[in-house]
Amino acid sequence: MDIGAFQRRFMNRLEPVYGHQEAASLFKMVGEELLGLKPFEITMARNRVLPQSDLEVMEGVLDRLSRQEPLQYILGKAWFKDMWLKVNSHTLIPRQETEELVQWIIDDGLDPQSRVLDVGTGSGCIAIALKKHFPESLVYALDKSAEALAVAQFNAGKQNTEVNFSECDILELMDLSVLLKKGDTAPFDVVVSNPPYVRNLEKKEIHKNVLEHEPASALFVSDRNPLIFYRKIAKLASQHLMPGGRLYFEINQYLGRETYDLVSSEGFSEVTLRKDLLGNHRMLKAIK
Repeated sequence: MDIGAFQRRFMNRLEPVYGHQEAASLFKMVGEELLGLKPFEITMARNRVLPQSDLEVMEGVLDRLSRQEPLQYILGKAWFKDMWLKVNSHTLIPRQETEELVQWIIDDGLDPQSRVLDVGTGSGCIAIALKKHFPESLVYALDKSAEALAVAQFNAGKQNTEVNFSECDILELMDLSVLLKKGDTAPFDVVVSNPPYVRNLEKKEIHKNVLEHEPASALFVSDRNPLIFYRKIAKLASQHLMPGGRLYFEINQYLGRETYDLVSSEGFSEVTLRKDLLGNHRMLKAIK
C-alpha cells in the first residue's frame, strides 16, 4: 500500500469520529512522527510504497485512534513550552491553557533563587518549564500518584532540570515546609497548581478521548464540593508564602467568581482572574 492509499483509508475511518479537519491534522502528525515526513513531503511522497513494518505500525495507530485514544498517549509524548514530554495514562496531557498559565508566571518574573511549588505536578510540565526558564530557582513539585511522579522525574531528567519531587496528597498535607530540602526553611515565593476541577455534571461536555483515557483522579471533583483543592491549597499557600508571594491557579471556567471569592477569603490581595485565548476565565493570580 502506498502513502496516498493509506491516507485515504485513514481519513475514511477517522472522519466520522473526528471530523475532516481534525482527522487531517492527525494524519499530518502521524506522518511526521512515524514516517518522518513534513506535510508538504507527504503530498510529494503519495506514491511511495510503505514497507510492511511501517504499514503495521501505522495500522496499529489508526486502530487506536479509531477508539478515540489520544494521539499523545499512542506516541507516548506531548509538546509543551518548547519541550517534548513523556505522557501516559497516569498523567494528564498538557494543554494550551496550562501553557498560558506558565507564561503568566514567566511574564511576572522571578527573583534568582526563588522557591516555587507546583501542586499536582502530573507530567511535571509546569515545574520543569519554570525551572528551565528560571534555572537558579528552587522548584518543588508534589503529586499523590507514584506513577505520575515517575513520569515527571523522567521528564525532568530528559530536560536536564533539577526539580524536588514529593509523593503526597495535598488534601492530607498540613504543612508545606515538610516538602523543603534539608536545611531549606525559607517560605515559598510562588505556589502554582492545576488541580482537579471538572464537576461530574460537566462530564457531558467532555470528549470520549478524555473521559475514557485520561486519569479521572486528575480531572474530576464532586458536584457538592468542587473547590476542595483550591480551598486547601489557598489555605496552605497563605501560611507558607512570603509577603508579596504569588499564588497561581488554573481554574474551572464556570467557577471563576466562586474561586475568586474563595481565594480572597484566605487573606490574599490583588486577586486577578484572567481569560484564556478562547475568552474563558481559566486562570487566577493572588498576591499575599
